Amino acid sequence: MEYRTLGKTGIQVSSLCFGAMPFGSIADEETSLAMFNQAREVGINFFDSADVYAGGRSEEILGKCIADCRNDVVITSKFCLPTGKGVNSRGMSRRHMMLSVEGSLKRLNTDRIDVYFVHHFDSTTAIEETLRGLDDLQKQGKILYPAVSNWAAWQIAKALGISSKESLARFECIQPMYNLVKRQSEVEILPLAQSEQIGVITYSPLAAGLLSGKYHKSVKPTVGRFIDHQGTQDRYAEQLYSDAAERFIHYAAEQGEHPASLAVAWVMANPAVTAPIIGARNMEQLQPLLAALDVDMNPQRRQEISAMSITPPPATDRSEEV
Repeated sequence: MEYRTLGKTGIQVSSLCFGAMPFGSIADEETSLAMFNQAREVGINFFDSADVYAGGRSEEILGKCIADCRNDVVITSKFCLPTGKGVNSRGMSRRHMMLSVEGSLKRLNTDRIDVYFVHHFDSTTAIEETLRGLDDLQKQGKILYPAVSNWAAWQIAKALGISSKESLARFECIQPMYNLVKRQSEVEILPLAQSEQIGVITYSPLAAGLLSGKYHKSVKPTVGRFIDHQGTQDRYAEQLYSDAAERFIHYAAEQGEHPASLAVAWVMANPAVTAPIIGARNMEQLQPLLAALDVDMNPQRRQEISAMSITPPPATDRSEEV
């Protein structure tokens, strides 16, 4: 296992992060524990969760998993999405943040969360309000580092400026979507992270299964995120995504590689990425994801794979030298 420094924190984390989102939903407690143990056996020390995953059950199961190795692992969680029916049971407000962190600490059965993410952007709450709350949580020792997921680069940059000006704890990790067919993060988010030395853990390296080999012209599965989740179908509805996936799956077959292994290795090889987040519903699905650690993703191979999808245009829509 390769270990990488998470931004400027000095923390060493595995080059794969294990996502606990399936825990308590599509993976029962026994299967979740088995997958956790397998991840630990190959050297993974980085685990990602959120208060909304499986209605909190994900954190509860992860808490049981880490009971005997808490100081050997790095744990993340998130707040912002609705955790109840109340009008204030959501968002980036200090109120929701404080209630959320206490709930997560209890479910995880731990005294601190190593990396605590704002899960989404909330336009009704001032960024300053959120940053001051996160700074307070860091001073209290309930979280070690604030982080952010699903924000635009300009929002992250604005928050970094406020943190610097007001001497508040800054975001030390970013969690964007990133895979071969969804490469928008390459335009501004990943360059921002490199420039500011911020850790990056990316989610959905398989494009919700599109790059796994499960979904293509000759295969019609009956279960999976594309079957069960309308939002996922809408996200990847454009034909260009399916076409790129077809090219990629054919390439993987020619190379004698499992497409899931190759897709994760492609993300992992981006120099701005600290660790892609992997997740599985069972041990069978987990194996090719872990096998990404053994893929030789040299620069030429990565370039060949990258050419199968559309490279997003630069932020200024100008690529020529001035």
